[in-house]
Amino acid sequence: MRSPGSWTTTGRAAVRLATSHWDVDGHFTVRHAVFVEEQAIFSGSDVDDRDFEPGTLHAVAATDDLVVGAVRLYRTDAAGTWRGDRLAALVDHRRRGTLGARLVRFAVATAGRCGGTRMDALIQMPNVRFFHALGWSPCGDLVVFHGVPHQPMDIPLSPGP
Repeated sequence: MRSPGSWTTTGRAAVRLATSHWDVDGHFTVRHAVFVEEQAIFSGSDVDDRDFEPGTLHAVAATDDLVVGAVRLYRTDAAGTWRGDRLAALVDHRRRGTLGARLVRFAVATAGRCGGTRMDALIQMPNVRFFHALGWSPCGDLVVFHGVPHQPMDIPLSPGP
């Protein structure tokens, strides 16, 4: 059973923290489809030790029978900084409505409810404008991550209710 506030339904997909095996499997399936098969950033798997560390949260966007989007988030320091990464949506669900924006907003709100003060991420260059529109700002020089240029960006967090 999910607690109030742990999921939201907007549009056709529900955005929530992954709590069931179905959610977690779907989360990893979406990431594999995007980062291994489509973009070939990783070979074999994008799953790493971070996925299994205590405190790492996996969020999903799901229709009734399919996880269609994912994002991972976790605290990176005692000062309240959180990191969002591995944002992914199945190709057939991109640019239809606001699936990516809902996942990002959910991650930001969740980190704020968990006591975070700031969230950062490494953003692939084609997505910088998208994140800027969601209130994120560049916070450093370009970095190459797994062979792909990324812009570090961040956003201040508000405490949740």
